[in-house]
Amino acid sequence: MKAKLEIERIRVGYPTRNGTLLVVRDLSLSLGAGEIGCLLGASGCGKTTALRAIAGFEPVQAGRIVLDGVEIAAAGGGLPPERRRVGMMFQDYALFPHLTVAENIGFGLLGRSREERRRRVAEMLALVGLSDGEAYPHELSGGQQQRVALARALAPDPPLLLLDEPFSNLDVHTRERLARELREILRSAGATVLLVTHDQTEAFALAARLGVMREGRILQWDSPANLYRRPRHRYVADFLGRGAVVAGYGLGLSAEADALVRPDDLCHDPDGPIEACALTCAFRGPGFVCTIRLCSGETAEVDLPPSMEVTPGEMLRFRLTTNDLPLFPRGRIEEIADPPPPSLEEEAEVSPSQV
Repeated sequence: MKAKLEIERIRVGYPTRNGTLLVVRDLSLSLGAGEIGCLLGASGCGKTTALRAIAGFEPVQAGRIVLDGVEIAAAGGGLPPERRRVGMMFQDYALFPHLTVAENIGFGLLGRSREERRRRVAEMLALVGLSDGEAYPHELSGGQQQRVALARALAPDPPLLLLDEPFSNLDVHTRERLARELREILRSAGATVLLVTHDQTEAFALAARLGVMREGRILQWDSPANLYRRPRHRYVADFLGRGAVVAGYGLGLSAEADALVRPDDLCHDPDGPIEACALTCAFRGPGFVCTIRLCSGETAEVDLPPSMEVTPGEMLRFRLTTNDLPLFPRGRIEEIADPPPPSLEEEAEVSPSQV
């Protein structure tokens, strides 16, 4: 698939009293037409800054951004935001309170004829499942406001749509429901989308390609399944999903390696080779979740069937359900490599931990 969006080793920073603080460091990714990608990471990792650089709200200090074969950003220059044809749905939706739903959606279509605007607004209302174009934003629920913001961003048919924490203003149950609905809306529109979030559930529900970020870098850009089952970095293994990186010998594996073990990687077996002590056991539905201590002294979670409630201190035996656990060098905490030496303009740069 030909790439719709290509980002090549961009750096983005902010001026400080001590020089330039780099927030995005040598970030690269490629997104195909019609794909939904996601930058996932903890607060402060640089994901929103990367999104703002793509939209044109922040200049890049190195690297370049290419959309539909056109270079829209590079060190020292780039197209202004209004010429990039990039749609953006902001975290707070940024709806105009004095405009109706239809007028909000049609706001970006002012260069078209009245009939074209009317037809496109009607298409967008149908796409996002809204029927009342005459309502005002304050008359809508949070989920409905989100749909209006999405329709407004999609109305000009941009080559790329950016979503900044699209569910941050919604409660947990509404998030889960709307994430599924939003994915279908975006697929129906054929949109190429890049979103940022700190919520793994949202990321897995929406995106076909994920990039886990830390300290301004993407550690791994991959499918959700590969990130979960085949992480290439210890931080990715720890960050995503339920699981623990433990000494391999605690699982009957090599003493020279640590292994990522997920709850479904261990199966209770009275004759199994792995002995562990139950620490806690709680019903989570449909079965129990048990925290166990391995012979290495480290803890892990396992899922137990509904008929098996254990008591703290009980000794249990398990076997591995797979022979393909991700392995990492024993006890080594992987550091994030620094970018190449700074230019003269960057020599005064400080690290995030110094600010």
